[in-house]
Amino acid sequence: MVISTWAPNVKANAAAWQVLVKGGTALDAVHQGVMVPEADPNDQSVGYGGLPDRDGRVTLDACIMDHQYNIGSVMYLEHIKHAITVARLVMEKTPHVQLVGEGALRLALENGMKKENLLTEASEKAWKEWLKTSQYSPMTTVENLLERIKNNHDTIGMLALDKHGNLSGACTTSGMAYKMQGRVGDSPIIGAGLFVDNEVGAATATGVGEEVVRICGSHTVVEYMRHGYSPAEACKQAVKRLIKARGEATARKLQIGFIAMNKKGETGCYSLTGSFTMALRNVAGEKVIDAPSLL
Repeated sequence: MVISTWAPNVKANAAAWQVLVKGGTALDAVHQGVMVPEADPNDQSVGYGGLPDRDGRVTLDACIMDHQYNIGSVMYLEHIKHAITVARLVMEKTPHVQLVGEGALRLALENGMKKENLLTEASEKAWKEWLKTSQYSPMTTVENLLERIKNNHDTIGMLALDKHGNLSGACTTSGMAYKMQGRVGDSPIIGAGLFVDNEVGAATATGVGEEVVRICGSHTVVEYMRHGYSPAEACKQAVKRLIKARGEATARKLQIGFIAMNKKGETGCYSLTGSFTMALRNVAGEKVIDAPSLL
């Protein structure tokens, strides 16, 4: 089974599914799966073609986690299309769990990856249009995020369960459009944007990363599953925790969504406000699920 954030990622699920049906690992499945939107120039939330920061630089964040608590993460990575591959290099070829900026780029180049210009013509045009007003505030950024969701989707988080009964997850993004230079959200942070516990389940997140970090979102979802909650109910409880932390008036101006899978292969999702979807692929076929929301 494989699930991912947002309906358009049925394409990513299809790539992951091909790994799983051939007997591959969940780790390889999520790695191959999220590479699909990373390489898609029409996807302005992930990888190549991602919307830049307010200085016109496309910077990527990603993390990956397997069933044995092995983790790797990159933040503020430039010039490399497949940030998830670099995150896996961190996990498998270094003694560390996180690399940022120039150090992450150097690791990629040392392992044969090539520098590329990630700013497409369409994303550059959108950035130059934004420069006419250059409004940078939390609410402006959230409005940009919601508009992007309406047109396509946001960050991809993916979880898979393989034939060996093992779970893995991956998360990759180009981050908030027109963000301040150096901004990092939840996507590359283990425990926030992604968490896997092979005895219990796994969860990943999307939306306004600052808010997911605030409640250690994905770890929170997994802990609720540890205490017997279904994946959907665990996601709901994490959303409720955010509303309690931020207050309903503020929460209504935000969007976060969680998806989760437990060890039994049960799945679920929940979001703060409407419009969030989860893509699922299993032996029964492909399905898109509209996530329930609290607000």
